[in-house]
This record gives sequence, C-alpha cells and structure tokens, in this order.
Amino acid sequence: MTDLLDLVKGSIDQKEFTDQYWEGTFQDYLKLVSQDPNVVRTAYQRFYDMILSYGVEEVPGKERIVHYNFFDDPMGDGEDAIFGLERALMKLVNIFKAAAHGFGPERRVLLLHGPVGSSKSTIVRLFKKGLEAYSRTPQGALYTFSWNVDGEILPSPMNEEPLLLIPPKAREKVLEVLNQKLRKSYRLSLPFDICPFSRYFYNELLKKYKGNWEKILDHVVVRRLIISEKDRVGIGTFQPKDEKNQDSTELTGDLNYRKIAEIGSDSDPRAFNFDGEFNIANRGIIEFIEVLKLDVAFLYDLLSASQEHKVKPKKFAQTDIDEVIIGHTNEPEYRKLQNNELMEAFRDRTIKVDIPYNIRLSDEIRIYERDFNKKKVQGKHIAPHTIEMAAMWAVLTRLEEPKKANLTLLQKLKLYNGKSLPGFTEDNIKELMAEAPREGMEGISPRYIQDKISNALVGDQPSINPFMVMNELEAGLAHHSLISSEEIKKRYKDLLAIVREEYDDIVKNEVQRAIAADEEAIARLCGNYIDNVKAYTQKEKVRNPFTGKDEEPDERLMRSIEEKAGIPESRKDDFRTEIMNYIGALAVEGKTFDYKTNERLHRALELKLFEDQKDSIKLTSLVSTVVDKDTQEKIEVVKTRLIRDFGYDEVSATDVLNYVASIFARGDAKSE
Repeated sequence: MTDLLDLVKGSIDQKEFTDQYWEGTFQDYLKLVSQDPNVVRTAYQRFYDMILSYGVEEVPGKERIVHYNFFDDPMGDGEDAIFGLERALMKLVNIFKAAAHGFGPERRVLLLHGPVGSSKSTIVRLFKKGLEAYSRTPQGALYTFSWNVDGEILPSPMNEEPLLLIPPKAREKVLEVLNQKLRKSYRLSLPFDICPFSRYFYNELLKKYKGNWEKILDHVVVRRLIISEKDRVGIGTFQPKDEKNQDSTELTGDLNYRKIAEIGSDSDPRAFNFDGEFNIANRGIIEFIEVLKLDVAFLYDLLSASQEHKVKPKKFAQTDIDEVIIGHTNEPEYRKLQNNELMEAFRDRTIKVDIPYNIRLSDEIRIYERDFNKKKVQGKHIAPHTIEMAAMWAVLTRLEEPKKANLTLLQKLKLYNGKSLPGFTEDNIKELMAEAPREGMEGISPRYIQDKISNALVGDQPSINPFMVMNELEAGLAHHSLISSEEIKKRYKDLLAIVREEYDDIVKNEVQRAIAADEEAIARLCGNYIDNVKAYTQKEKVRNPFTGKDEEPDERLMRSIEEKAGIPESRKDDFRTEIMNYIGALAVEGKTFDYKTNERLHRALELKLFEDQKDSIKLTSLVSTVVDKDTQEKIEVVKTRLIRDFGYDEVSATDVLNYVASIFARGDAKSE
C-alpha cells in the first residue's frame, strides 16, 4: 500500500501545480508582462508560436518544403501524427503566420476541405491538444482575471486578457513599450473590449470610486489560465444537429432564469450565462464539425465572429472574441456551398485549405503501422508486405494515370515515393504533380484499409498475409457505401491485380535472396569474377586453381553475372573498366573492395548464385507430395533465413515458399 502511494507521490510535481495555478494582483501581472510580453499575444499569435516551438525541418529536395515537428504529435507520443501532408500543412501554417502579423487571415474562417478520412479532424484535434499542452509551459503561459466583490470571487466568464482593463488610449502606450521590448516580427495588439459581465462590475466600481481607476484594480485577481477542452476553457466545439434541437444560444450563451428571479431583470449581464461555444473558446480555438451542414442562421453568426471578432448574445451588445475559428467539411458539402448563391458572403470570408489523402507510399504505410504493430497486435503475426500491399493499393486509387506514354501508374507511385527511375528527374516529378492537381482528393480512405486489415486479423489464422487482406479489400468494394459507380469498382479491382503482380515480384526476389544468402559462396563467386575481370582488362590469363594451367578469362562467367546487373554486351568493357578503376582507387586509399558496397553488383551476384543453386534445392518439389531428405534440409535453411532476415514467422515463411514454388512450377517466373 505504501509503495503504491509513494509511486503516486513521485509522479506529482507540486511546483508545476503551483506555477500553473498562480494568482496575484494586477500590479503583479504588470511585472510579469514587463518580463515576458509574450503573455499578451492574440490567439493566432499564440497558435503560430506554439507550432514553431516544436521545431522545423527542411525536407530534402530542390523544392523548399518544410516539416513542422508539431504535426508529429510530440504531445501524445505520435498517436495523432500526420504523415505525408507537408505541402498542405505548410500552407496552413503560413495562414497562421499571416494572421499573427494581422495581414487578414485572422478575420476569416479556416476551412479544412478534403475527402473523408483525410485527417481533417485529426489536425484540429492536434491543435486542441497542442494548445492545452502549450498553455502549461512557461513559453505558452497566459492569464485572465476574476472580480473580488464583497468577498465573492467572480471569474471573467470569457477568460479575458487582464490588460483589457486598461483604458484604450493608455493600453496603446503600454503595448508600444512591450513591442519595443519584444522585438518580434509581428506586433502585439489588443483591439478588444471586455465582455458585458466584466463591463458591469468595471462600471459599478468606477462609479463607487468616483472614477479612480486604480481603486478598481484592488478588486481584480489575476490568475494563470490553463486551456482545457474537458473543462471548457479556451476550446469550443460545435456539431450540427437537426433543426428542432439546434439553438443559437449554444454558440453565444443563454439567460440564467434562476439569476433573473434573484436580480429581477433579464437584461442584467449577471443573469446571463456567457458559456456558449464562442464564449468559452475565447483566447483559444473553436471547431465547427462538418461546418457546411450548419443551418444558415448559424453561418451568419460565423460571419461576424470571423470578420469583426464579435458575437451577439441575446439582449446584449456585440461582444468581442479573440479565437481561431476553424471548420472542416468534405467535398460533396463544399460543392453545395459553391452552387449556393445565397452563401456568397460566407465563401468570401472563408480560407479553404485542401487536406488530401497521402500520395506517398512510405507515409501511407506509417499510418497503418501505427495501428497494426507488435505492441498493439499481440498473439497474431502480420506477414511481411501485408500492410505495404494494402497501402500501395490505397495510394494507387488516389493517383491519376500519367500522361507520359512510357510511365505506368505503379512507376509513378514509386517516383513519388522517392525511387529513382532512368530518364526521370526531380523536375519531372514536379511536372507529374502539376498536371494532376486533384491527386489525393479522391480514392480509397485509410479508414477502409484499417477496417479490412482488422477483418483479416479477427480470423482464426495465427498469421495473416497480403492475400488475406487483398481479398478483404476486394470483397468490401461490393458494399462500399461511397462507391456507387461500377466503372470505379472495376478500376479499383484492376489496381488490385497490379498490386498482386508487384507482390509476386517482391516475394520471388526475397526467396531468391534467401536461397542465395550464403555469404561465403557469394564472396567466392565475387572473387572469381574480379579475378577474371582483372585478367580481361589487363589482357592476361587466369590460373585455373584445379589444373594449375593458365587459361583465357571466363567470358561465360563474367557475362552471366553482368547480364543479371542489366549490363548489355555493348557496355561490358566499360563496366569492367569501371570496376577495376574503383578497386584501384580503393587500393590507393589502403582499402579493400567489398561487393556489398556496390548494390547493383551485389544483387547480380545473388541472382547468379540463386540460378546456380535453385536446381539443387529443387524448390518446385515443394508443390509435389514427395520431398527427399536432402532437399528438405536445404529448404529448412532457406526458411530459417526468411524468418531471420525478412521478418517471417514459421507459418508465413512456409506459405511464401509454397507460393513462390507454385510460381516456378507454373513457369511464370520473370527473367531477371
């Protein structure tokens, strides 16, 4: 019992708690502001700084693309990390930057637009999570105030900035001093006024003390503000409901009828709950889920909230707000907006940011590996390439057919994924993207892939493989709620056939490498090849180790390896000379040649060794009922290598060997 209590005590930081629940006088707050003017930033300025606080990295390449570490979800250990949307996120952060400088976007509604499952909600969830975490740090600290009236502590219902209690002309002078001290690229600005509730006490106290402003401050208690979605502080969320259950008071607050009975007036701000989503989101962010499904009356509230930073509570004057307004919607709803002339004012006050699906395979794989890994999927093995093939199909459905006749859709996918192809440069890839601006705005959602992988996992098999998942993907198309076109379904099935062919090539390659994974045999073959190449280039003879006689270089051996490396007959002399020059340069530096450093030669040696050994292993005999003991032992060695080097388990290694054996038995193997 004591040990458990000590464990709890050890995880509680009392100093951190004290810092986060700081309270002081208005004069104490002015000292804090003088030391760190950042505490009076606007919502957009705080948002921009929050994103930058986690660091920025440049993505390698000619085009300047930056990656913001914030979107890796460092606050939640990557649980909500966004993969592969650097361009869209860079555009979004640039909007925050412009808003922080007061260039205009701060007077707009940010609209995240994209297909279902493209991480729009995840991005907003990250913003909320980030804002909560940032408000708890010294760099992200912000403050608000309460009124101490007749011994009763009455918090500002909209968590307002304490400096708003300074009269406007004096406030401008204070901000001027702070801006000189801050020396940031943007300027601090507080063009807001206090809410009706605070205005009531401000005016009453001003009358009481006959205009002595300093006396009012004796009734002000400044406190640290910790943003929290659960406590409805600084984060608001609004979701459309049916018209009968939807009320604008959810956004701007409502009358408190119990207080009306006490006070005797429904126009007294003390009898009003300033707890609508706009009110409680002040200083932070308000999210509109499926914003374009809102009733038109609600959208009018959005117009003044974004353009003038004001909302209109019932029976009160317009009230200032300082918050990021962000909504998200899918494409069908956005098309309705475009076709609705009555919504022109809303469109004019909206900044649309496209959030597409991934079109980079490696990033798509990371999405599924986050959910389907050894830690989360226990007791069931996922065979190599299972997730990769599902991700490959998902990305293929989102790509447009290339206009270049010499480029296939699969090759385009590989180019986007960073693979080099002869005849294609980085500029060509930019051209491919430019000619298909809507890539990623259509196709299969990651949610569909996740659902089908889950279906495969709940089966009785101890191991799932790519074919199980691909079968689930294909079977699900017949009942896909968002795909009604038979033409699209046929296209997606055809793309699955392309993925199956690619998988065939991948597993044949792996089995070949497992068969030819005898390091000593490859080293001997390489030594033999280099000896012959040296003799050939220096016009010498090679001594036969068995007969002891000098013989001509073995042209048949050299060509059998070079053909595997894709070297044509016309270039054999150049290739051999390059190899010898490279070996010579290494010798000058005191280094020895290692075939592993030359990927092309390494692969060619593996393929040659595989060709020499496959007949002795008799892989095709696996599909027959009788396998002799010697062959079985060799197959067990290959299986062990598949498990050790490629991530298979006993079941999936046996399955893949049987599958590749059936390919060879059919004679379908492609010539390498």
